[in-house]
Amino acid sequence: MSEQLLRYEKLAAELAGMIAGGVLAHGDRLPSVRRLSEERRLSVSTVVQALRQLEDRGLVEARPQSGYFVRRPMPLRGEPVSRSTPEAPMPVDISQRLVRVLQAGMKPGVPPLAAALPAPELLPVAALHRLYAGVARRHPKLLEGGSHINMDEPALVRQLVRRSLAWGGPLAVEEIVITNSCTEALGLCLRAVTKPGDTVAVESPAYYLMLQLLETLGLKALEIPTDPRNGISVEALDLATRHGEVAACLLVPNGSNPLGSVMPDERKRQLATLMAARGVAVIEDDIYGDLHFGAQRPWPIKSFDSAGNVMLCSSFSKSLSPSLRIGFVAAGRHRSAIALQKTITSGGTNPITQHVLAEYLESGAYERHLRNLRRTYERQIDAMRAAVGRYFPAATRMTHPQAGCVLWLELPDEIDATLMYERAIADDLAYVPGELFSPSGMYRNCLRLNCGNPHTPEIEDAVRRLGALMMKP
Repeated sequence: MSEQLLRYEKLAAELAGMIAGGVLAHGDRLPSVRRLSEERRLSVSTVVQALRQLEDRGLVEARPQSGYFVRRPMPLRGEPVSRSTPEAPMPVDISQRLVRVLQAGMKPGVPPLAAALPAPELLPVAALHRLYAGVARRHPKLLEGGSHINMDEPALVRQLVRRSLAWGGPLAVEEIVITNSCTEALGLCLRAVTKPGDTVAVESPAYYLMLQLLETLGLKALEIPTDPRNGISVEALDLATRHGEVAACLLVPNGSNPLGSVMPDERKRQLATLMAARGVAVIEDDIYGDLHFGAQRPWPIKSFDSAGNVMLCSSFSKSLSPSLRIGFVAAGRHRSAIALQKTITSGGTNPITQHVLAEYLESGAYERHLRNLRRTYERQIDAMRAAVGRYFPAATRMTHPQAGCVLWLELPDEIDATLMYERAIADDLAYVPGELFSPSGMYRNCLRLNCGNPHTPEIEDAVRRLGALMMKP
């Protein structure tokens, strides 16, 4: 990517942020091309490229002889509504289809709308490279040994505990297990508290990798209705767990994937209290908690747990780099069982990477990086929503995410997003069909889009082509 492209995208993002924040209101005239060029020390062509990108996204309009003006916002479309779900638990069978979808979405030339991954240019890769070199130089003995007993580097555990002070912590040092990813953490928790044939309550729609874990472990899934704004229905979970048939809950309360919802604190408190009283283990994926769009970081369910019943899992794959392969679980009273499973399945997590992450967290760079990344993800989601509003069928509903980097679309009932997927792949387009987020095959008229990449003209064109495809008979 050229330096010029980076500059015009940066200017476009700054102006879009001013529009989204109301600094530039509907009808306001933007500074002239010449003025922006002089003040930002950019070439005229770079400024024009930035303004044209904003025009393509529907944020501004060019008026002959007058300049660029902020356009009237498009009317917001309705959000998807929570649906009734099957009352019986079901076996899960999505893995083969899911692998095919994710592989197709990673093919060269296919715009990155499928897998929920951040663009490489949004990540502090250079800083991490420097830390790897420094840690290897300062701690040469880290590669000389290993342990299946002492698996967690104290420096990283200390930083994780310190971070937990911001959301109702602190976590206890002795409950933390460092893992190879958030997915491994979730799998370890499931192995510790369930056995094959057990039933696990999940959100509906539910993150597909969670469903894959249930399938691999021979567990059944019970879908619980989930609201795009307020998260899983505590009332429905109450009914589902009254007779002792549910062994665990597997949830993403902060930045639900795919809905982007954040549960209100009171509902988190109710859920933690109810599940502890009924002896139903809660496995909480908080990977998007740091990527919230509100004024304060949302507290996890773990913050309201006084019984040690909640296992908090997370990683840094969506915020720092998917390649770090560092996650953790704050396991509560299940720590011993989870540590045993970790010892059996994979042993210790890379100690060099643990030290790199610890030093990055300690430096304060992570918080600065997060502030920028949160604003960027929110802008990218807003740009994607605007593009969907321009190109998709008029009756399409979409979420208004409160965290994360994905967008969930509900198409008119007559459109089968699963069948349309074959046409999309043939046209070098990709998304994740909605039925992969449901063990019962619900949501065939839904799909999820990744918003982890800057909204370039290429992304805009991909959304345009995808919308046109959805309107074909």
